[in-house]
Amino acid sequence: MIKMIKYPQNMEVVAVAGIDPDSEGLAMARERGVATTHEGIEGLKKMSVYPEIGIVFDATSAYAHKAHDEVLRADGKQVVDLTPAAIGPFTIPPVNMDQYLDRPNVNMVTCGGQATIPIVAAVSQVATVHYAEIVASVSSRSAGPGTRANIDEFTRTTANAIERVGGAAQGKAIIILNPAEPPMIMRDTVFTLSEGAEEETIRDAIEAMVKKVQAYVPGYRLKQEVQFERFGDNNPLKIPGRGEYTGVKASVFLEVEGAGDYLPSYSGNLDIMTAAAKATGELLAKRIIDRRAVA
Repeated sequence: MIKMIKYPQNMEVVAVAGIDPDSEGLAMARERGVATTHEGIEGLKKMSVYPEIGIVFDATSAYAHKAHDEVLRADGKQVVDLTPAAIGPFTIPPVNMDQYLDRPNVNMVTCGGQATIPIVAAVSQVATVHYAEIVASVSSRSAGPGTRANIDEFTRTTANAIERVGGAAQGKAIIILNPAEPPMIMRDTVFTLSEGAEEETIRDAIEAMVKKVQAYVPGYRLKQEVQFERFGDNNPLKIPGRGEYTGVKASVFLEVEGAGDYLPSYSGNLDIMTAAAKATGELLAKRIIDRRAVA
């Protein structure tokens, strides 16, 4: 809500729905003249602005989203899913955002996925990626009840998207909730094992992808230069439960600092999700606007 109000483009916030009448978020919405309800999806359907709504952003939980999607889809609303429910196609803005503009539901994968899958996809653009593994480390303070309830969904959804969107033959995802004080900025590590491209080509592809993500997440950056290690027939890389591999291992270390629009700057994991969802929503809205103009 704050990002859309602060940086309006193609969309206007007309309603915010929650389930807690004392919610700070609902209070902030009312202060900004946005209609609210604390009766969830049913309360949203009763609101006078409901027929005007074209796009709904769902930031609840994977479990709740399944019920929400069924209702919203029946009413012809396009849904941007910020939960790991993975009902709609996985959407990563700099990789495949244009492919699913006609879908009733698009899924933003996970915060770790938004931060790391662009890197895997960048390597896949220039090489064959046999295996990719990501480790997302976020501040415990920035992991709310939805995140904590969806840890299993996070790992499964992210690993699946590493393969389907990132282009890796095999993918693995790990999330770490770091209790350090003061809270640490989101850090992500990406390991890829690939063949068919030189190290410099891989490095250039990764750096170009980082710039694309920075267009909507300015705090997204490489923590240090990409590291490489080669594995040949005489010294294959052995991954427990996965097998032996040869090729170039690239190690990418990322840092994601939030914009501080509402959430603390250390909550890069939440900021990259809302920024990616907003960027996706803007394209969905533009498509609706263009269709109306033609009609």
